[in-house]
Amino acid sequence: MGAGASDLKSIQDSPELRKFVGEDLIAPNDPFWNQLLGFKLARKLMRNDDKNLESSLQDLFNTFLTNNPKTGNFAALIKIFSLKVTDLKSSLALKCDDLRRETLAAAQLVRQLCQRLVSCSDEEQLVRQCRALPLPDGVPPPAGSDPLLLLIGTLTDMTITLPLQENTYFIHLEALNTLLILLGCQMYTTKPAHELPVYRLLLSAQPAADAGPFVKTLLRRVSARDRAPDWSAADGADGGGSFTLGLAGGLWSALTLGYSSLTAGGAEETADHWPPVAAQSLLLLLVLGNHCYGPAQPARQPAPQSHLMVRPHSFRVDFGRLLNALCDLPPSEPASLLLYLLLHKSAAFRTYVLSRTDVDTPVMPTLLTLYRVADNSSSSHQLYMSLIVLLILTEDPLFNRSVHDTLVKSAPWFTERSVTDISVGGLIVLVLVRAIQFNMNNTRDKYLHTNCLAALANMSAEFRQLHPFVCQRLVSLLEQLSRRHSRQLQLLQTQPPPDGVSTAGRDGAWRTVVKMLLEIINSCLTAQLAHNPNLVLAHFHEKVASLPKEPGVKEVLAVIQEGVRMFPMERLRKFPELKFKYVEESDPEAFFIPHVWSVVFSGSELHWRADTVCQFDPLQPGAVS
Repeated sequence: MGAGASDLKSIQDSPELRKFVGEDLIAPNDPFWNQLLGFKLARKLMRNDDKNLESSLQDLFNTFLTNNPKTGNFAALIKIFSLKVTDLKSSLALKCDDLRRETLAAAQLVRQLCQRLVSCSDEEQLVRQCRALPLPDGVPPPAGSDPLLLLIGTLTDMTITLPLQENTYFIHLEALNTLLILLGCQMYTTKPAHELPVYRLLLSAQPAADAGPFVKTLLRRVSARDRAPDWSAADGADGGGSFTLGLAGGLWSALTLGYSSLTAGGAEETADHWPPVAAQSLLLLLVLGNHCYGPAQPARQPAPQSHLMVRPHSFRVDFGRLLNALCDLPPSEPASLLLYLLLHKSAAFRTYVLSRTDVDTPVMPTLLTLYRVADNSSSSHQLYMSLIVLLILTEDPLFNRSVHDTLVKSAPWFTERSVTDISVGGLIVLVLVRAIQFNMNNTRDKYLHTNCLAALANMSAEFRQLHPFVCQRLVSLLEQLSRRHSRQLQLLQTQPPPDGVSTAGRDGAWRTVVKMLLEIINSCLTAQLAHNPNLVLAHFHEKVASLPKEPGVKEVLAVIQEGVRMFPMERLRKFPELKFKYVEESDPEAFFIPHVWSVVFSGSELHWRADTVCQFDPLQPGAVS
């Protein structure tokens, strides 16, 4: 066909492509493979090309489904890909442009075929097509010849051992894409992961898919966030691409992750400011960390069972870089989810985070997500994850003390009022109070205000030197909700419910929140009265304002501080200590698996077929492929 084909029709009419899907068996040593993997496009393919080709290439794909079980050409392609990766890992071979292009083309073709098989058929079809070998009837395949195991082993091994450089960046990207697609078969079935062959191969203790080095490599990719090189620079001077990009319906996606909209400055990053390899590594970690590899061994269990939380001696990752990457602003939903997973399941990571002196690093992106609750710019799931992250952090007494010793460096996103000299702890209180107030006035989500109050309760005994504005908002919330509760009680007295209907549900939410706020303020005053004169002033502000001659703030604070020194603390009734701990639901996979796949569906920049998804509703906002 020549190397200068410039239109997509040339892909559809390609004799090499038609031979690959045809009836002829093609041996792995056939020169045909060099022709198939050496073709280049004269232009870069864009997003819309995928949808344009999905229907036009359907006949070729159907031909492939019919003939491949007899020819085994897919298995031969997998073997070719594995051999080229092996050759490429040679330090000298990394400089061979032809070998790099052929390896990338093979990776793209394998990925595109897997993508169509996963989204357009079922996992059984994927397994049959991968494992199809041209053997005489009744002859079993030789031991160790499973092409699917070879593919998964090649993808995981190259992720670990092939250096990530400018000239191998897109090969790594295709490997991660393919792994996500293979695991994505769960989106299209209701079976648990441990019953799916792909998961059994990847998540079992196979030497080819050793969890420790593989997960460690993914975490390092997330930490490093290596930017994608310019496509033409990575592919050679001619800037060509492989025609196999258009084979299996994911045409634009290979380019979207750094292949299209390219400039001399490098590939365009994803919408959540993550470079492509880091973004796909992050999503792959979420998938691995939230799926079972056995009926009694969920992958989200603590070490050593967890693939995400491997044994300490094999888990040497720079936690500092990893935390900085996950907490970069603006916060992304995948990053929030991985931060939660690491804090909840990795004791080593949690200890590291809580030992840092810059407590604002994990706190600020969490607060920004909570602050956005009013404008709906954060998804409800990201909001819940951020709340849980904050709740986990507030379980530690040292954290609760240190946040009040650290001043906020910058919070330009807080636009309600210019607040200076406010501590990180004060900002936490301010944002949580705002979230509770918005929730009680609008959505009335019990989960949201319960977790906000739990975090405030955990911190309450360590409230110190709260900013005057923080105290005003806290007291104002209590007064507002108390008035609403009183009105609700009056309404129940004038309009009693029907017979047999309890009144508890009608005013229970208001009563619970008011009670919790009173307990939080009680905890603060009984433990830190001397350090919170502004909170006392906020309580008596109306009485002070009603005096014939209103004194100045400094004068009132001086009186309060003098009174605190003389006040008999035993007269304050101390309620039981408020301590809340995050406890995961008994069946967390019921929430996390659909949620993780919805995040992958909308955030992976891969093209997923929406009409056959079983795990979640792809028509929900944000779930657009």
